Amino acid sequence: MFNIQPIGVIQSPYKEKFAVPRQPSLVKNATSQIKLVGEANTPEAVRGLEQFSHLWLLFIFDQNLDAGWNPTVRPPRLGGNERVGVFASRSTFRPNGIGMSAVELNGIKQVGDQVYIELGNVDLVDGTPIVDIKPYIPYSDSVAEATGGYANDEPDTLPVTFSLAAQQWLEARLEGENEKLVIGQVLAQDPRPAYKKNKPDNKEYAVNLYDMNVKFTVTDNLVTVTDIEGF
Repeated sequence: MFNIQPIGVIQSPYKEKFAVPRQPSLVKNATSQIKLVGEANTPEAVRGLEQFSHLWLLFIFDQNLDAGWNPTVRPPRLGGNERVGVFASRSTFRPNGIGMSAVELNGIKQVGDQVYIELGNVDLVDGTPIVDIKPYIPYSDSVAEATGGYANDEPDTLPVTFSLAAQQWLEARLEGENEKLVIGQVLAQDPRPAYKKNKPDNKEYAVNLYDMNVKFTVTDNLVTVTDIEGF
């Protein structure tokens, strides 16, 4: 039996699982940070980390632990219909609920006694517990001849447009220009269930990003941000 304690928590724009990018590199304008906790919250623990451009994060899929897991899953990249083994996927429903992501390191800061590790984009819900951090080592971690099976290429993206009301809402915000880029990059991945893609869909969806409830539709493979509300 092992007892694993979080060493930090992610602070990211993604307030719910819906619309979290499936890989951290897909939404380039979003940034995030790790808030170190407990005994790990000390500048000594991150001494020398700034030498590295990228990190490996090991984390817990804490929102899925009670749901259990199955030996086979339906990856979205296969349309949500074909099954593969759970270990041939990056499903969030796993025997031990452990995830791993390679992320960009932007810096380290300290506010009073609190240490933060500043990152580029992540594929993690806000508040996800981090259980370990390791430096990314290019000569050993990057394999030029590697193949990616059914996920060998980046996923296709959809064009995104904003209604006049959504544009005006963002223009009134201090960070609205960058938030618009993030919203566009998130929705371009088409976060709807895989079985909905390439089919008529009259439903209006909503996703929580930052402090916004972003409403959108997908018609003829065009994503339209219909409205934005604060919360």
